[in-house]
Amino acid sequence: MTITIQDADAVRALQGLEDDRSSVRLRAALAVGTTPDRRFVAKLIERCAIEPEFFVRDMLTWALTRHPVSMTLPELLGEVRSKRGQARSQALHTLSKIGDPQAWPVITRTLLSDADDEVARSAWRAAVVLVPEGEESALATVLATQLGRGERETQLSLSRALVALGEATVPALLAATTAPDPRARAHALATERILRDPDAGFESAIEEAKRVVALGGSGEEGR
Repeated sequence: MTITIQDADAVRALQGLEDDRSSVRLRAALAVGTTPDRRFVAKLIERCAIEPEFFVRDMLTWALTRHPVSMTLPELLGEVRSKRGQARSQALHTLSKIGDPQAWPVITRTLLSDADDEVARSAWRAAVVLVPEGEESALATVLATQLGRGERETQLSLSRALVALGEATVPALLAATTAPDPRARAHALATERILRDPDAGFESAIEEAKRVVALGGSGEEGR
């Protein structure tokens, strides 16, 4: 069997994706994205699930976006159901970059409340990109159930997702300002402030909100 130059290049690129050196894997992902080929798709997705380096994962996602959606979408939708958290997270991240509305049905309430913070954050980002027109309020209601969750980075991700939905998120945030959980109330108030004033920093907004909640307020006084 004769191996063409193109085949040899493809073999080298696929091997490079598994190299022990992250710099080699990064270059291999760049090469694969530069010259898309259907033979690369399965390996790119497989590597996304286990790649330890952030910059390499980002390049793997970029390489996938360079391939036709008809090749990548079915594989990515399957990965979203993986038992491996990184596989779910990276697949959702890639779907948000591709932005194809056919992926919307896979964004379930279960994913939006996934116990793995990285998966949930990726689901939030994907959701606000993929949500169909007219369903923003329903999405905001689901996202609001996650207010108060996690540490600052996770809370900031959720606030950004809610703010990205614009005015559709206001009723859900208003309801959350009277939630039993003080962390959820403070997070809702901080997100409300950022929605009203996009220049407000999250740190100052959350600290102010925590003071309001500690003093027994709900933020109604400032509306």
